[in-house]
Amino acid sequence: MPQHFLLEKEGRIATLTFNRPEKRNPLNEEIILEFEELIHQIRDDKDVRVLIFTGTGNTFSAGADLSQMKGLTDKEERQRIFAPLGKRRARLIGRAINTFVHLEQVTIAAVNGFAAGGGWTLALACDFRIAVEEAEFWFPEVDLGVPLSPASTALVVAHVGPTVAKEIIIGCRRYKAAELLPMGLVNEVVKKEDLAAAARRLAESLAEKNPNAVMVSKATINALTFGNSVVRPDLLLARE
Repeated sequence: MPQHFLLEKEGRIATLTFNRPEKRNPLNEEIILEFEELIHQIRDDKDVRVLIFTGTGNTFSAGADLSQMKGLTDKEERQRIFAPLGKRRARLIGRAINTFVHLEQVTIAAVNGFAAGGGWTLALACDFRIAVEEAEFWFPEVDLGVPLSPASTALVVAHVGPTVAKEIIIGCRRYKAAELLPMGLVNEVVKKEDLAAAARRLAESLAEKNPNAVMVSKATINALTFGNSVVRPDLLLARE
């Protein structure tokens, strides 16, 4: 049984919910491995055509689990602790994102709150993104003294190109959902109470389409965008 997620299925639509609201839906090694295992399970379910991915509480995902840094105010000390955590997590999230991006089923991120770091990466890995008006998105990695992971960087560049990607990644600025709409990083912005219905409505319309046509179209777009993977294998497998 999943420890950190809820997986529900209704007809041809599955919903995967990040269920650690008390921790703001964080990403650590254990959680990333569980997420990857669930994606494999969904991939192999031939009845599922569409996956909705969302979070509980007011957070989609806060990204890396920074519990070890709680209470620390010294910037250099925070960077010293975060740097090795970021390197290990980057390898795992890169592998999980490769699997998620190339999932045969269509994926919808129903972003119910803020999405930071790896949390924003998970949203970008989905085919469609619907966000609540209150949602905020940002990558804090550079301000924490580490580069953004190759997987996250590849997804940002694929969506907005190198110039805007540098602004987003190096600037570390927080973006409201409405700001991302014209950039193509969000497909729709809705009121919080309308999020579940909006995601379900989109999922139902996609589930009605010819599954082979959808699968081949998605795979072709991904191949033209990413090739066979989101990140270079030499970067993904690097050890330091």
